[in-house]
Parts: sequence; structure tokens; C-alpha cells
Amino acid sequence: MDKTKLGSITLEVNEGVGTITFYHPAHNSLPGKLLAELRDTINEAGQRDDVEVIILKSAGDRTFCAGASFDELASIADFDTGKKFFMGFANVINACRKCPKLIIGRVQGKAIGGGVGVASATDYCFATRFASIKLSELAVGIGPFVVGPACERKLGTSAMSQLAINATEFRSAEWAKDNGLFAEVYENAEEMDAAINILAKKLVNSNPEAKLLLKKVFWEGTEHWDELLEKRAEMSGQLVLSDYCKNAIASFKAK
Repeated sequence: MDKTKLGSITLEVNEGVGTITFYHPAHNSLPGKLLAELRDTINEAGQRDDVEVIILKSAGDRTFCAGASFDELASIADFDTGKKFFMGFANVINACRKCPKLIIGRVQGKAIGGGVGVASATDYCFATRFASIKLSELAVGIGPFVVGPACERKLGTSAMSQLAINATEFRSAEWAKDNGLFAEVYENAEEMDAAINILAKKLVNSNPEAKLLLKKVFWEGTEHWDELLEKRAEMSGQLVLSDYCKNAIASFKAK
């Protein structure tokens, strides 16, 4: 079975809240197909008149997002294919950035690599104490180039570089909160969801024009990210072709 074809993206709208849920059986990893669907769904929710605020979440109760699909990474055989794959993450981050609606992140469990980038691209991010984070890219011979700007924007250069350099160690949810990625950390998903619902209802009833202007203010200085993230995707697209990277990915898949 081709695992890169599995998974789903859904959008449910209820009383002004648009909830986007992504799912993949391999720890909510994101192959190119799902990345494209996630980008399109974020764009759709941002343009819907019946959506005032967006919640971005994944299915299940363990891993929020394991990042890139190792099956797809292992299959990349040329630069164009590699660039296209990493542009998937770039496009999701840019969709969040350009979305005219505020996006609430819900991180119930571990976030790895691109998963940290997705969480960083939200405007206000909730988590449970199980939501440890890791930028694992260097460990497989690449580097968090595409997700780096989003992570650095939330965490700062120092914390982001610590994650990028120490690529095999998880940092706790509390560490992520202390460094600005998570706004609030809860004991369990039930408590987190109750808090998300309270904030979402408040935002539904807030001034739409003010929310739009706040979103623009929050993302000031990122107007060049279309070009920046494309360049970063080219870096990763080239590195993924190296023997070092291919051997590292094969080793990880064998574990």
C-alpha cells in the first residue's frame, strides 16, 4: 500500500468556528498530497463568510504531527521532486500567514520537524503537557530550512537554533511555552479543549475588522516569505538527494 496516498483533511464549521483536522496513520505525518489539501483547506476557511476563527488540529490523542513523510522523502530522486515536496510545507506556512482569519493551534502530543513549523504558523497555540517538540531535520542530513522562519518568529533565534542543532532531543511543552511557541499548556486534552472553546467563542464575537488588522500587524515583516521559503525549499530539495541524507533516512525507516 502506498502510504503517501493515505490520510485526510476535514473542515467543519459550527457557530463561526472552522475546525480543520488533518490525519495520517503514520503519526499524522504529512506527505505531499495532504500538504496540498491542508493548504487549500486553510485558504478555503479563510475566505468563508461563516468562519470567524479557525482551529487547526490533528486527529488522535498522541502525536500532533510527525513532520515529513519518510516514505516520500526516501522516494525523492531528483531536485524538482525534492523542491516540490518541501514547498508543500512552505505553502502551508504561507497559507496560515496570509489567512485573513486568526488561527488557533491545538497540539495534543509530540510535534516533530514540520509539525513544529505548522504549530509555529498558528496565531495562538494551545498544548498539553505531552506536546514535546523536536526539529529532527539535521539528524537526517537536511536542516529545518523551510520551517525555520516560522519557528524563529515564535521562538526567537536562540531557542530555534538550540532545537535545530540538538536535533535528536525533545524539548518539553513547558520549554516551548517559556520560549513563546505555546501560549498555554494543560494537563490533558479535555482541559485544553475547554479553554480553546472559550477563546474561540470570544473571538467569534470580536470585531471582524479589528481581528483582520491584528492578523496583519502580527505578521508584519514576513511579506517576503513567498520568495524566502521557496529558496529554503530549494536548499532541502538539493540536500535530500545526497548519499548522507538517503542513508540517514533509510536508517530511520529501519528502526
